[in-house]
Amino acid sequence: MLFRPRYTIDTIYHLDPKQLKKMGIKAVFSDLDNTLLAWNKADTAVEMKQLNERLAKDGIRLVVISNNNAERIGKVLNPYHISFIAKARKPLPIGINKELKDLNLKKDQVLMVGDQLITDIQAGNLAGVATVLVKPLVETDKWNTRINRFFEKFIFFFLNLRKPVVFKEKLE
Repeated sequence: MLFRPRYTIDTIYHLDPKQLKKMGIKAVFSDLDNTLLAWNKADTAVEMKQLNERLAKDGIRLVVISNNNAERIGKVLNPYHISFIAKARKPLPIGINKELKDLNLKKDQVLMVGDQLITDIQAGNLAGVATVLVKPLVETDKWNTRINRFFEKFIFFFLNLRKPVVFKEKLE
């Protein structure tokens, strides 16, 4: 299903690099705002740095796939040497497919993690990679994301009719 994530976890920070390695994952593609970093607080960057280091230790690359512009993303990620694709045009799979090709990875070697069904999960599903929906890091959103959240309420309603969307502590 277009909007159904393969996995749901509370936060990207609960990803276990050892488990990912056993799954054959070589890269975690992640949204930025409210997934890795609270959109309105830069202080969550310390957790992002630690996650990147834990993943790298197990040979897993963290790449941000964001609809934001390169200046905004670079300001946050460049100090931590985290790669990114800016203006990814999610929900289209363009940014994900570009990075798959650039890193020479197969679809089953990647997870796409995000906090939005309409952009992150849809883009990952269209690209054919495993998707992970996380809870937003903060309850507020930028004005443009609030529009998506409105429509997501309806999507969640229909998803829950078939099988409830339940956030777990780790991938299952």
